[in-house]
Amino acid sequence: MNLSIKNVPETLVEQLRQRAKKNHRSLQGELMAVLEQTISPRQLTVEAARRRLTDLNYKTDDDSGRMVREDRDGR
Repeated sequence: MNLSIKNVPETLVEQLRQRAKKNHRSLQGELMAVLEQTISPRQLTVEAARRRLTDLNYKTDDDSGRMVREDRDGR
């Protein structure tokens, strides 16, 4: 089946081109990947989630660790 999207803003097209280049895919391949990820998201393993958070440089503060220690120590 063929699908056509009309009147796509040039800035969006350029972002998609850059994303395709980064992922070593054609524009068509990148569009397919975006659709598949959006329509049928896969569940992440803990390791895959950790890698994604690391790649995003996601940081948390010590509140959760402090709360676990307080709960464990009965404070």
